[in-house]
Amino acid sequence: MEKVWLKNYPPGVPAQINPNEYSSLVKILEESCERFAELSAFTSMGKTISYSQYDQLARDFAAWLQGSAKLQKGDRIALMLPNVFQYPIALFGALRAGLTVVNTNPLYTARELEHQLKDSGAKAIVVLENFANVLEEVIEHTELEHVLVTGVGDCLDWPKSSIVNIVVRHVRKQVKPWNLPQAVSFTDTLQAGRYQPFSPPSLNHDDIAFLQYTGGTTGVAKGAMLSHGNMVANVLQSAAWIGTNVRPGGDTIITALPLYHIFALTANWSVFIKFGARNILIANPRDFTAFVKELKKYQFSYISGVNTLFNALMHTPGFSEVDFSKLRITLGGGMAVQRSVAEHWKQVTGNVLTQAWGLTETSPAACINPFDFDYNGSIGLPISSTEISIRDDAGNALGIGEVGEICVRGPQVMRGYWNRPDETAQVMLGDWLRTGDIGRVDEEGFVYIEDRKKDMILVSGFNVYPNEVESVAVTHPGVLEAAAVAQADERAGEVVALFVVKKDPKLTEQQVIDHCRSELTGYKVPKHVYFRTDLPKTNVGKILRRALRDELKGTKGIGDRG
Repeated sequence: MEKVWLKNYPPGVPAQINPNEYSSLVKILEESCERFAELSAFTSMGKTISYSQYDQLARDFAAWLQGSAKLQKGDRIALMLPNVFQYPIALFGALRAGLTVVNTNPLYTARELEHQLKDSGAKAIVVLENFANVLEEVIEHTELEHVLVTGVGDCLDWPKSSIVNIVVRHVRKQVKPWNLPQAVSFTDTLQAGRYQPFSPPSLNHDDIAFLQYTGGTTGVAKGAMLSHGNMVANVLQSAAWIGTNVRPGGDTIITALPLYHIFALTANWSVFIKFGARNILIANPRDFTAFVKELKKYQFSYISGVNTLFNALMHTPGFSEVDFSKLRITLGGGMAVQRSVAEHWKQVTGNVLTQAWGLTETSPAACINPFDFDYNGSIGLPISSTEISIRDDAGNALGIGEVGEICVRGPQVMRGYWNRPDETAQVMLGDWLRTGDIGRVDEEGFVYIEDRKKDMILVSGFNVYPNEVESVAVTHPGVLEAAAVAQADERAGEVVALFVVKKDPKLTEQQVIDHCRSELTGYKVPKHVYFRTDLPKTNVGKILRRALRDELKGTKGIGDRG
C-alpha cells in the first residue's frame, strides 16, 4: 500500500526516525538525568524527587543487583508494583544493570503470578508488601532467588536534598499476612548499593529490555520480547510525533494508568523522561474522588488514559473545577475511544481527546491522530518508520478502503514471544505483525478499526462489530457504560447481547433497544439487554468482553463462541 498517510503528517514530523541515535533505552534515560538534573522527575503522594536523585537511586539499585544479588546481564527481574516511587527507580536500575524487566500486575491471582514467574524464569522480584501474600503461595514453584519487599510509604521518608541520609525502613515488624523469611527491604538495597561499585554492562539493540506479557484474555499469557532497539525506536517515534507540542523541562504530566502496562510505560515514562517532564504518579486511579482532588493540585499539560477512565472522571463531582488551562495533549488508547466521551471531554476541558493505537507487540505505539484534529473515529496515521497493510485471511494485501486484518511493520515490532516460536509464527508474516484487529485505511491514510476478530458477532451471516453497537448505546442519556457480546441463538446463530451500566435508574431494556434501533441496521440491534452495576475490566480499565460471554454460559439457550 502506498504511504498515503505521509501527506497528513503534522508539520515537523519526519517520515523516518533513526533508531541508531541511541544504543539502548538506558542511554536515553541517562542523557535526560544529566540534562535535567535539577528539575523534578517524579511526584508521589505529595513528595518529589529530582532527575539527579532519580539517577543516583537507580544507580544504587543497579549496583546492588550486580554486587550483592550477583545477577547477570539478561537475567529476569519481576516488578510487582503500582505507581509509586519504587517502580521507576527499580525499573531504571534493573535496565541499567542489564536485566530484563518482567512487568507484573499487582492484582494477579496466585495462578496468574505463578505462570508469569515460571514462564519468564525470573530470579528476583520487587513486590509491594500488600501483595506479598500472593507471592508466598507460589514462590516454592518459581526460580526466584531474591525477594525485595517495600511498603507504599517507604520512599516518602527520603529527604529531598540528601540521598546519603536515606532513612532505612526495614520490612514492617507488625504481624504480616505473609511469610517470606528470605525477603529484604527494597530501601535497604538502595542503602547498601550506594557503597558498592557499579560496572555498566554493554547494551545494544538486540538485548531484551522487557518481557511484556499480553493480557491473557484470549488464552495463556505470552511474554512479548521487547528489545532495547524496539523501545528506543518507539520512544523516538512517539517523541517525533508529540515533539512540537511539548516543552522540554517545562511539562507536568499525569500518570494514572499503571506503569507496568505498556501504554503508560512508553507514553508516560520513557517518552516524557526524554523531554524532562515532571511525572505525577497516581497510585490508585480507581479512587476517582481522590484522583480528582490530586488533579486540582497541578497545572498539567498531558494526561493519558482509556475510554472508561475518561468517562468515569467526567462523572466524578469536582472534575469540571480542575484547571485545564495548560492541558495540551490528552491521549486515549488501549480500547476504542467513543465519540460521546471524546466530545464530552473537549466540552469540559477544552482539549481534544486524541485517539492512538498500538499493541504490546509494537512497544506499543503504531498509529496516532494529529493533536489538532477533532475526533474522527480513526486510530490515526501510522507514525514515523511505520507501515500499515490490510490483509485478507490468506495474507494477501488489500487496497484503500477494503476491510481486513491490520498488519504492522516497523522497528518497534517485537522480537517474538518468549520461548514460543510456534505462537510467534502464527502472528508474523515475514516482518509483518498480524494484529488480530480488523480495519481499513482510507484515502487520506487514516486507519479505522472495525473490531477484534475474536469479538466479532455473526448474525445470520452478517458481521456485527461490538464497538459500533456500544458507541451507539452510550449516546443514550440514561446509559453510563455498555459492552456488546455474542449470544447464541437457534434461529440467527448469534445475536447481539448488550450489558449496560445505568446512568438513569429508570432506564428500561426496551428504551435501550429502541434507541439502538434508531441508529443501527436491524441485525445489529441488541436482542437482549442485561443491566449490571459495573462491567468487568482489566486493571487498565479495558472492558473484558470475554468475561461477559463466560457469564452467559449455562443459561438456557445461551452459549459462548469461545
